[in-house]
Amino acid sequence: MLKIYGIANCNTMKKTFDYLKEKGIPFEFHDYKKLGLAKEQLDTFIKVLGTEVVLNKQGLTYKQLDDATKQSLNDLNTLKTFLLTKTSAIKRPILEQNGQFMAGFDSVNLDSWLTI
Repeated sequence: MLKIYGIANCNTMKKTFDYLKEKGIPFEFHDYKKLGLAKEQLDTFIKVLGTEVVLNKQGLTYKQLDDATKQSLNDLNTLKTFLLTKTSAIKRPILEQNGQFMAGFDSVNLDSWLTI
């Protein structure tokens, strides 16, 4: 089954939920705010998608950081600690199906990815 990681109160997440419901695609939702995120799961996201994809530099959480903090996130361990405590800085949604991962919402890419 398709699993979606993110936070409930996010417009991109809502678009994703609506799109999947419209298509009749069942999914399980993992809400970071309610369930947290295991270090091992974050490690998998980073290994498969890369740090540039997992860290949402377009989001408000990242944009509000001072330059020194942003620079410190170039260190992988610092980045992981930051993302585990500030899950709203993780790109949304992250989708998982059959061991494959995708980040972000784009209906064309999602349709193609779901046929994997």
